[in-house]
Amino acid sequence: MMGLSVAVSVALMALKLFAFVLTGSSAILSDALESIINVAAGGFGLWSVYLASKPPDAGHPYGHGEIEFFSAGFEGALIVLAAGAIFWEAVHRFASPLALPKLDLGLLILFATALVNLWLGLTLIRAGKRMRSMAISADGRHILTDVYTTVGVLIGLALVRLTGWYFLDGVVAFAVAVNIVYIGVRLISMSSSRLMHAHDPELLERITAIIARNKKPEWIDIHRLRAWTSGREIHMDFHLILPRDLSLADANRQVVEVQRLLKAELPGAEDVMIHVEPCIDPECCTCSRESCGIRRKSFRSQPDLSASEVAHPGAAEKEAGRFVGERKRV
Repeated sequence: MMGLSVAVSVALMALKLFAFVLTGSSAILSDALESIINVAAGGFGLWSVYLASKPPDAGHPYGHGEIEFFSAGFEGALIVLAAGAIFWEAVHRFASPLALPKLDLGLLILFATALVNLWLGLTLIRAGKRMRSMAISADGRHILTDVYTTVGVLIGLALVRLTGWYFLDGVVAFAVAVNIVYIGVRLISMSSSRLMHAHDPELLERITAIIARNKKPEWIDIHRLRAWTSGREIHMDFHLILPRDLSLADANRQVVEVQRLLKAELPGAEDVMIHVEPCIDPECCTCSRESCGIRRKSFRSQPDLSASEVAHPGAAEKEAGRFVGERKRV
């Protein structure tokens, strides 16, 4: 998919540059500059997708998937740099407007490139979701912004043709630059948050929903859930509370069962690390295990396995309290 993106972007870039040569429009030049960024970012994205597909090795035990986040940030930085060049040209053309020859042919070329980019952007976004590739999705979103840019340029230049106000050419170019700065900054922010393993509520909800839906009586509770994505792989770790009278072998079987469940129902869940903790007396109220010879309190209700509770920032303090309670019980 990324190879197709690069090939199409090169062809569209050439068409837009040709339209600029025909018309001399700074607005069309701004659109062509963004297409140059599409080509550069697409090439870098192609390399990052290839690298992300490589399996983990001794030097990269968590795989190579996070290169895709870096790729998205790199693309955002290139967009911001292109915006600087567009700002410069826009101010110059606003201060010294020029006539735009062969504008009709230029508008026709731009309209054709917008249709092709619309198809390509939607295709890449669908492929990115299907393949769980941030680099492909980011490239698709960037190409869609190119469509919005081209539509804005078409509207602005249509006004120029109708009114003869050539200074609008610079105004349109300036508006294009503002829009792509916003897109570039958003891409940089998104990629940096992923590189720092920022909180992902949607992913945590998917994990807790799977566990809650398949919960066994032995799985008393979970806490300290953390999860992050690396390319197409999902890494997670959490603490699983099991009855304290289970043997080591039985506890291990429960852990393996939870791991198999998550890997089966959550595509990409390749690394599931589970830390086992023994139950303590206060947790009897949330334990539904019927045959229990160590129960001290009656069962009342199932534990809250929502992501907001399981991954709560105060989970570490709660865990410390569990160990204090364990020491008191012993």
